[in-house]
Amino acid sequence: MNLSDLRKSYERGSLDEADAGGVPLALFHRWLADAAAAKVPEPNAMTVATVGADGRPSTRIVLIKYADERGLVFFTNYESRKGQELAVHPQAALQFHWVELERVVRVEGRVEKTSAEESDAYFVTRPLDSRIGAWASPQSQVISSRAVLLANAAKTSAKFGLNPPRPDHWGGYRLEPEAWEFWQGRKSRLHDRVRFRLDAGTWVKERLAP
Repeated sequence: MNLSDLRKSYERGSLDEADAGGVPLALFHRWLADAAAAKVPEPNAMTVATVGADGRPSTRIVLIKYADERGLVFFTNYESRKGQELAVHPQAALQFHWVELERVVRVEGRVEKTSAEESDAYFVTRPLDSRIGAWASPQSQVISSRAVLLANAAKTSAKFGLNPPRPDHWGGYRLEPEAWEFWQGRKSRLHDRVRFRLDAGTWVKERLAP
């Protein structure tokens, strides 16, 4: 396979400043609904980029759980690599890529933990296996084999039964957007890019060259 020969012409849609409106969150919800209606696999999946104390960036895929005027929320292990990096540099970038719709949304901003009450409320809605998994996995740490995870899961099940509580090391993060970018693929690589940036509490809308 010759990677340089892989090309695609983007011709499914367009985005102009008028269609983008004046509120980026509203456009995000519209695009997310479009992705769900188009049956895009896991339309709520996003890449989260963080930076470590050594200045090295890292990315991973997580699932967004809430998006409102306060920000975008995801849940994870606070002791994971991303948790440790966010403790040092509480800034992150998110990216949604809906390939089938030829769309990308990028969000940048400051990150803070959600309240314990908010994390508790979400934790109890998770499937039992997922709640046990939050206890069983020392996320991002080196383990000798999968048997370690299975043994930890068995111990958690024996200890808590059907009602494992939320571990202190597991909970939510909320990214408070300072910038949004909406990308719509277009023919001849003349893509549409509309950015919203926060300026003194007001969203400023601008078109970016592709």
